[in-house]
Amino acid sequence: MYVTQMRYRYFLHVYICLWALLYESCPGLLVPVNLKSYSQTYFLVLLITEERMHQVQEQRKQHVKETCCDYKVELSDGKRSIDDINDRDLENLLVDDTHGIIYCFIPKVACSNWKKVMFVLKQGEPYRDPMSIADDLIDPTDKHLTFLKSFPRTEMMAKLKHYTKFLFVRDPFVRIISAYRDKLQRTNKYFYDNFGRNILRRYGNQSDPPRSLDEAFASGLSPSFHNFIQYLVDPKTENSGPFEPHWRQMHRLCHPCHIHYDFIGHQETLQDEAEQLLKLLMLQDDIKFPLAYVNMTSSVSMWDWFRTVPVEDRRKLYKLYESDFRLFGYRKPDEFLDG
Repeated sequence: MYVTQMRYRYFLHVYICLWALLYESCPGLLVPVNLKSYSQTYFLVLLITEERMHQVQEQRKQHVKETCCDYKVELSDGKRSIDDINDRDLENLLVDDTHGIIYCFIPKVACSNWKKVMFVLKQGEPYRDPMSIADDLIDPTDKHLTFLKSFPRTEMMAKLKHYTKFLFVRDPFVRIISAYRDKLQRTNKYFYDNFGRNILRRYGNQSDPPRSLDEAFASGLSPSFHNFIQYLVDPKTENSGPFEPHWRQMHRLCHPCHIHYDFIGHQETLQDEAEQLLKLLMLQDDIKFPLAYVNMTSSVSMWDWFRTVPVEDRRKLYKLYESDFRLFGYRKPDEFLDG
């Protein structure tokens, strides 16, 4: 129902713009020529932009659908339908019942800002500025948000069927770099205790790494980016259990082959697409998406990171995240894989 309403609103918006354009062109109107020309240009640009972005969404959804059909076995993780996915594997789905929205958050893909939007929507009118929401209200436990898995199974399935569902994705290799920089290169006690120390022991030639984060950084010790990649591509890592969510494959967090998303956004065009999504949800006058930080991991700096990683490990890493590249339409980075 919500999807139908969203499409109706979209086409109503386009219709109003067309009507306004024709109205401005009416020769009987006493409108200055320069104003009429400006208005016509504005509405034309608006229409073209809206239509182009709508087409991009349709193409992305169709691409996911076709890719899921082509690689059904490997992308489904052996699960035939959404009914085969247990509640724990749906833990990244947030719900706003008032607006009929489900958001699948992916760590390192603007998820903190989208969680703030979901928090503001849950609090109700008058809506607060998402930028004013403190980080500790949404992390680390997210206790102020509503998770889909908190509902009975039948209710979960009904919401998945009728609510408007969205997610944002990112170039898989750039996301890996971002996760490393944020969780292992910087001082983070939880990630050092649970991952960094073990990575140093297994791949950093440190038989007895410092037990505390402070000792490690005082000694200048932290896992290198290559150490992190070694950890990811080691079969023992994945065999021991699911990846930590900050570097878990995106399709394993959001299950796009089993959940049919109505909007698939890209981090690379975050601001424009966040605005588009809010318009589709008819929330553009109530909610302003927080401005994103400048993306410091460009394609140029990406090479600086991967130059320390042997080609064979780069290929293994691509194989590990190949499904994300395929599903979400990201180009295979041959320049990093061909030696």
